[in-house]
Amino acid sequence: MFKCPQYGIFYFGIFFILLVYWPMFVLIFYILSPIPNFIARRHADDTESSNACRELAYFLTTGIVVSAYGLPVVLARKSVIQWGACGLVMAGNCVIFLTILGFFLIFGGGDDFSWEQW
Repeated sequence: MFKCPQYGIFYFGIFFILLVYWPMFVLIFYILSPIPNFIARRHADDTESSNACRELAYFLTTGIVVSAYGLPVVLARKSVIQWGACGLVMAGNCVIFLTILGFFLIFGGGDDFSWEQW
């Protein structure tokens, strides 16, 4: 058994047990971030150039993304997690949110896209 208590990591054979799980709460933001856009695309009327439903969805998505970046900073400032963990969570945020953005840009364009192109 390998112990590294200052980082909250214990090693048993092939299993790592992570005791500091606070950065994992950003997973909630990853799940919540595309939901407002899914709802807005379902209920929005595409004939208007400015749509209140779509603008509200953009606003809510922006709030969720900013919260995902703010949570690790707040946890690091309160010494719940270390600053290195904060940086790693922020790097992971960039990867995940750019992936979600890429999904919406490629597959959310409209009806002219067909799955047979792939």
